[in-house]
Amino acid sequence: MPQSAIQTVDLAYRSYGSDGPPLLILHGLLGSSGNWHTLAGKAFSKYFRVFTLDLRGHGRSPHAQPIDYPTMAADVRAFLDAHDIARASVIGHSMGGKVAMELALGTPERIDRLVVVDIAPRAYPPRHQSILKALQAIDPTRYDSRQAIDEALAAYIPEMPIRQFLLKNLQFDPATRRYTWQMDLEGLMRSYDRINAPIANGRQFTGPTLFVKGERSDYITDEDLPAIRQLFPAARLVTIPGAGHWVHADAPEAFAREVLTFLTE
Repeated sequence: MPQSAIQTVDLAYRSYGSDGPPLLILHGLLGSSGNWHTLAGKAFSKYFRVFTLDLRGHGRSPHAQPIDYPTMAADVRAFLDAHDIARASVIGHSMGGKVAMELALGTPERIDRLVVVDIAPRAYPPRHQSILKALQAIDPTRYDSRQAIDEALAAYIPEMPIRQFLLKNLQFDPATRRYTWQMDLEGLMRSYDRINAPIANGRQFTGPTLFVKGERSDYITDEDLPAIRQLFPAARLVTIPGAGHWVHADAPEAFAREVLTFLTE
């Protein structure tokens, strides 16, 4: 679909800092801008004017179809236009990393430096189906507390860190005194194949690019490096010791150090 034919939405966001060049941060699947609150506020805002975005179907941003990489990248471009940002550096984690890649490949003139966190441009198998089905199985309006929802979710997802991450999607309506899921769960399930899709070939971003891998994660493998370098010829890869897929949460100090070194060099 031509960029001009894409119907964009106005993305919700949080901002940190008032000085320095602009830096956009894009979260992963089922995440939100709040996932980056600490790093954005304490590390990156010392050097940049930071915007953490809620991608469509997530956080406080509108629920809209389709949810795919060309459309999500167009939303981010519209955000840049709306805020009079000609060029920005971008950090994207997982799904947000693919949005960042699509943005850089489609409009390289808008990107200063690109940081892709623990994702490659290839297609991925459906790793989140059990989580999506668990969320769909829980009707949060039936429960009176976050703890009760957590206990119900534990029957499907025993790992507490994963549940804590997912429960950040809960919102409480004071008028009805009920909890609901903030993200567009049904829309994400309908779009799941598109979220797992590869980033298209035939384009290149030749600007400075950093791929960050968690040592304990298998999202980026040695087999991914040729495709990464084909699309991003200037790319280099760093591995964060001891970190899994949520690199920035598992090792925030090491992650911030590597990324800031790259962004400010």
